[in-house]
Amino acid sequence: MKRFFLLFVAAFLLHSCARLGSPIGGPKDSLAPKFLSSNIDTTRINVPRDIKELRIDFDEYITLKDINKNLSISPPIKNIKKIIPSSIANKFLLIQWTDTLQANTTYNFNFGNAIADNNEGNILKYFNFAFSTGDKIDDLYISGEIKDALSTKKSTGENKMVVGLFQVKDTMNYRQKPYYISKVDDDGYYELNYLSPGKYKIVAFEDENGNSVYDPGKEKIGFQKDPINFEKSISGLNLKIYPSKKPLKYVEMKEMPGGITMTFEGHPENVKVNPLSDKLKDIKITHTPKSDSVKIWFDAVKSDVGQTVTENLKFKYDAGIKDSALTTSLFYKYNPKNKMTISNGNALLPPKSDLTIVSNYMINSIEPEKWILKKDSTVTQEFTARISETNPYQVLVTSNFEAGKKYQLTIPSKTISSFYDKIGDPYRLDFEADKVENYGSLAFMLTNAPTANYWIQLLDSSDKVLYQKYTKGDYVKFDILKPGEYIVRILVDNNGNKFWDEADLEKDIFAEDAYIYYKQAIVRPLWDSNEDWDLKDTRTLDSPKTPTAPTNKNVSPTVETKTQDLNRTNSTTVPTTTKPIKSDRGVLTPVK
Repeated sequence: MKRFFLLFVAAFLLHSCARLGSPIGGPKDSLAPKFLSSNIDTTRINVPRDIKELRIDFDEYITLKDINKNLSISPPIKNIKKIIPSSIANKFLLIQWTDTLQANTTYNFNFGNAIADNNEGNILKYFNFAFSTGDKIDDLYISGEIKDALSTKKSTGENKMVVGLFQVKDTMNYRQKPYYISKVDDDGYYELNYLSPGKYKIVAFEDENGNSVYDPGKEKIGFQKDPINFEKSISGLNLKIYPSKKPLKYVEMKEMPGGITMTFEGHPENVKVNPLSDKLKDIKITHTPKSDSVKIWFDAVKSDVGQTVTENLKFKYDAGIKDSALTTSLFYKYNPKNKMTISNGNALLPPKSDLTIVSNYMINSIEPEKWILKKDSTVTQEFTARISETNPYQVLVTSNFEAGKKYQLTIPSKTISSFYDKIGDPYRLDFEADKVENYGSLAFMLTNAPTANYWIQLLDSSDKVLYQKYTKGDYVKFDILKPGEYIVRILVDNNGNKFWDEADLEKDIFAEDAYIYYKQAIVRPLWDSNEDWDLKDTRTLDSPKTPTAPTNKNVSPTVETKTQDLNRTNSTTVPTTTKPIKSDRGVLTPVK
């Protein structure tokens, strides 16, 4: 009995030592999951149209990351019923749908970066699975690069850009998913694979909400006007995307100092507003063409509007949204705190500059003859004042300001007026004229300069416009600039309407030209900086050196793919990277 007990203990210890467990140390798994098989036969042709699922087996457990954003199916299968795995790792991937597939059509499932192994998260990149309901798999492709034309910094987040092909028809519907679609990788490279011959329009857009549908005004857009008569594969078809034109839409009305603001989405050319309330008989409407806001000015106290109770004010307006005028209303309550005020916009006055007085009300008259300007609190100084031609909320005061001297401008009450109000309090604005040695200058000599007028803008690192000029010609200079590093941008006013018009995909309208200098301009104190800028220079802020063609990324480890050299010659009429296409034009609204 004792011998039996000892044998049992020895066997137990031996079993414990040999028990399998998690290894300690050793090389880390760095391999992506490997495709093994699918429910569709190896030829992947003549697949029944009534098949309702695709199953793909792998050599290890996988998870799916952001499958709804990563997965693109071309042509689209609208009614996806189920995708496995959803939350629990599995050794297979299953997609089920309810649609009946099209006849003689090649379907491509592009999984992007969705498939990863469960243990280390190794991603199976650029994995595609293609099959055909006909007797062959279409093998044409289009490849190239997509860039954000007005991007001033390298994106650190997810690249949301996609490229799609729409079948050219008598009526084009860009509010649906493209017939073919592909994600753009982090390097800006794209491939549209397994394409059939035909006539297509190529469109690239930033798919912000991940629905694979272009949303005008909310997502950036790039396109080529001329359709592609697609018979041979194309390499090097590059596009740039730009902010898109917003569809015109009424947004809201809200109370403001001096009246009401009516806001729109988009840029209405003209807006007509008429009050439907009996109390509002005397109003002023101000609207700058293509501005998204309309100001409705009135004297709430004199008209006894919203003084004791909230009143429902109704208005009729016509902004060109529809053929007939529309109505809107606002529950209005007068806010007595919203009185007219002013302040000096530049307490430290740059050399050779005007003093800027800023009001919260639109200014329509001033009485500068009643104002007093003093230097160092004692010496009275001559000056002139005028309402700004470009900003009716500002008054510009001009005088012989001396560097290093302190000034005081006294403005009596009721000497700056709006339509129905005046400043009720007297003001003393204190400021100092800064020294010229605290500033520098920056000049540009342009090669291939625009023939039309243009805005040249200096931006900070947050893309805020700090300085700008509306000018023409091949030479421009900023004389008084604060030292620092500036991003430089040119927006061309091709049609001369003093607004940088936006692109409209549905109307096939390109935006006006735009350029970004490939390096930051440095301004130093007491330094004249001069820059030469060839507007045909293709370098960017992200790639200040001469760019090279990106290397090809394989379409799928399971399907043979062509080598796609971006410099290769093809017999189509679509240009390669050696000849930029016309479609890389775009939109942005200049700061007014």
